Amino acid sequence: MAANDPLKRAHFLALFVPAALLGGAYISEFGFGLFPCEMCWWQRWPQFAALALGLVAFVAPPKWLWVALAAGAVLTSGLIGAYHAGVEYDWWEGLTACSSAMVPASIDALDSFNTPCDEAPFRFLTISLAGWNFIISTLAAITIFILLAKRDRSAA
Repeated sequence: MAANDPLKRAHFLALFVPAALLGGAYISEFGFGLFPCEMCWWQRWPQFAALALGLVAFVAPPKWLWVALAAGAVLTSGLIGAYHAGVEYDWWEGLTACSSAMVPASIDALDSFNTPCDEAPFRFLTISLAGWNFIISTLAAITIFILLAKRDRSAA
């Protein structure tokens, strides 16, 4: 398999993107005190699944299928991020139990489910972290699917 093989590049992305996004989430949580809300966790679960599926692709044929499933999990996380970003930007209403109106004034840092889902604790270039997850995950998933479409059909 050549280094520029589309399947190999797709597999790399299917592992790198969720690892990088989860790494960033944990750095922001433990390094900067940006505790996740319930919808933040919803975005993390598909990324964990994508990592697992990407690892399975190393040992279980057909490799392209596992990479495609990982891409679907990355896309799922991105779509949840789009929904969460919409709640943060007041484009639509989120879950009542997750809103800032339901959260007491003093938030216990150990209980992330007390963190409101409708307030973005940090924005970069005016985009919330959920919005960045949407952008990065969606573009990565589309790229993986395009690379899979270009793969050598005779390979695993």
